Amino acid sequence: MGAFAVALTTEAFGLTDVGRKRQHNEDAMLVDASLGLFMVADGMGGHAAGEVASARATEVVKQHIAANRHLLKDLAQNPTADSRSAAAALVEVAVQRACADIYRTAMTDASKRGMGTTFVCLAVGGNKGVIGHVGDSRVYLVRHGQCHRLTEDHTLVAAQLKAGTITKEQAATSQYRNVITRAVGIQESVQVDTLIVDLMPGDVFLLCSDGLHGYIEDEEILPLVAGLQPGDLPRKLVEMANERGGKDNITAVVVKVAGDSAALASEETSEAQSRMEALRKIPLFRHLTYKEQTAVLSIATTRTYPAGREIVVEGQPGEELFVVIRGRVAIEKNGVEIAELRSGGHFGEMGLIDNAPRSATVRATEPTRTMVIARSDLMGLMKREAILAVKMLWSFVQVLSDRLRATNSELSEARQELAVAQAIQPFAED
Repeated sequence: MGAFAVALTTEAFGLTDVGRKRQHNEDAMLVDASLGLFMVADGMGGHAAGEVASARATEVVKQHIAANRHLLKDLAQNPTADSRSAAAALVEVAVQRACADIYRTAMTDASKRGMGTTFVCLAVGGNKGVIGHVGDSRVYLVRHGQCHRLTEDHTLVAAQLKAGTITKEQAATSQYRNVITRAVGIQESVQVDTLIVDLMPGDVFLLCSDGLHGYIEDEEILPLVAGLQPGDLPRKLVEMANERGGKDNITAVVVKVAGDSAALASEETSEAQSRMEALRKIPLFRHLTYKEQTAVLSIATTRTYPAGREIVVEGQPGEELFVVIRGRVAIEKNGVEIAELRSGGHFGEMGLIDNAPRSATVRATEPTRTMVIARSDLMGLMKREAILAVKMLWSFVQVLSDRLRATNSELSEARQELAVAQAIQPFAED
């Protein structure tokens, strides 16, 4: 797949601890660098059944992904929309298999009735990672001096926060903060959140159970990652959680993405950075969280156009937004160039609303690479992510409002000019 994929490697370290209050460790973890698979599961259930659920979840997921690892290789070699969908489905099906397996076991053994587990994983395919998530274990990404949470807790309190019925301060002390709304194995199937992320040299992922993140603030993760070697991080994190109470089992898995100078300078690394930077500057996506922006990037494709090639044609319908990643394009109206866009520029966003004819022709004036977001893919994402949908619709309203104001202003200026012209016309005739 090129220099970047060959040079990109991961090193991972994990530690699980019973904590200071519990008799059994019902957490489980997996660190398998050769398979590119990393997991954390936090079991629940009486008579040590939580241990059974979490161990079984990691085992079943590993078996399924190992048996179908060609799908991750496909993602690595050719990250198309189809290969991304297949890789995300691989992780989802693996978790569903674990869910059904744990549920069946609980149904045949009364002592394990009601057992289940939270679950997070990172499956690596080349310079892409697939995150799978159920429950309140978490995945964090530290990148370019910032820490981003890539999962959303499936808890009652998180749902209340999302709905705006409680504040963050109330959530911190709520008696319901440990009530989970989704778990693997409680029922025969479960809704699995998946997210595909670009991997970049220097990235650090932290997978952890709530026994850790319940004691560590999100803001504390960045300085810890910056100040310690990856191999020292799990022990330091576990020690901090124990020092602050250690009421639950504690598990931390740290995955560091490494690459040589060729990887750091590679075209693909540069493009991955450019894609995110460009997306964050577009008004439609500016108000999304990093996780939500990552979800949008996961549905985007890339296309390359030679110099002189038309990308969109005036008068023809279209339903795609284009973002210039590399190169330069000219915007033409009635055959006349009226503007130019370079890297970071975007066009065609109205195609995300309807299939109306394009208002101008856009032509590559030099070899140009674009990121493309299709309306159908965006609508599918918005159906799955209600909060993202609300933010996007609000952004659409703001963009249309700004355009309406600009149009009204232009019309007002035109009317004034016309009025002045009409007023001086008699004098000009004299």
